[in-house]
Amino acid sequence: MNSLDGKKLAADIREELSEAVQEIKRQNGKIPHLAAVLVGEDPASQVYVRNKVQSCEKVGFTSTLIKEEANISEAALLEIVHRLNNDPDIDGFIVQLPLPRHIDEEKITLAIRPEKDVDGFHPVNFGRMAQGLPCYLPATPAGILEIIRRYQLPTEGKEVVVIGRSNIVGTPISILLSRKDYPGNATVTICHSRTPDISAHTRRADILVAAIGKPEFVTADMVKEGVVVIDVGINRVEDPNSKSGYRLCGDVDFESVSKKASWITPVPGGVGQLTVVSLLMNTLKASKKEVYV
Repeated sequence: MNSLDGKKLAADIREELSEAVQEIKRQNGKIPHLAAVLVGEDPASQVYVRNKVQSCEKVGFTSTLIKEEANISEAALLEIVHRLNNDPDIDGFIVQLPLPRHIDEEKITLAIRPEKDVDGFHPVNFGRMAQGLPCYLPATPAGILEIIRRYQLPTEGKEVVVIGRSNIVGTPISILLSRKDYPGNATVTICHSRTPDISAHTRRADILVAAIGKPEFVTADMVKEGVVVIDVGINRVEDPNSKSGYRLCGDVDFESVSKKASWITPVPGGVGQLTVVSLLMNTLKASKKEVYV
């Protein structure tokens, strides 16, 4: 078993981004500027946004954090989105999900201009991705591609099984790995909650992407020898032996599956590490107008 070390890859990419910023400074160019909108006090969202802001600072990007109370009206949040859309100094921005129930997340997502949608959630970016056109890829699928590319894992002609069909991970990575490109040219199967006998599919997989949100769902009997396992899950489970009372685990039972896998991402320290830097890579593209002119 070999580990797909997301922590090391993320550090490498941050170094590359820092060098890109230094080059921009040498040419007296505009420093990339990412804004994040955080609504409410959701602990996980606060951690995610804090990591994004700190990552900006580490590579030399400019960052802006806009914090709003959970009772903000939908109209007021839309006004913030419109203001960021029209601010020429903001290259890209995100509105951290989930949002409070009284706010329509789809309406907010659609209000973000595609050229500033560095999360890659807008249907225009999704459609461009599906057609192989320049776009901002969703951060987690982009991170998966970086892992595959930088570890030079073969994908052409491989059987890929994706567990999970969300618009954030499962569906986009299935499209990306089936495209006529590298990483890609794979035969992809998507499994989900309505798939009978998921194991029948996963045991065929040369590459397994687990993004179902169920702790340690994939067990050793569900995979074949030599499989490449990319575990997107990040779950908090009770652990009386831990000081915090819990531990973090993925959607894959690492203990058993790692014994059969040729390569596997750890949790934590795997795909999650690449998600934030993928957002920064999109922001750099936005600042250089590489996708939308």
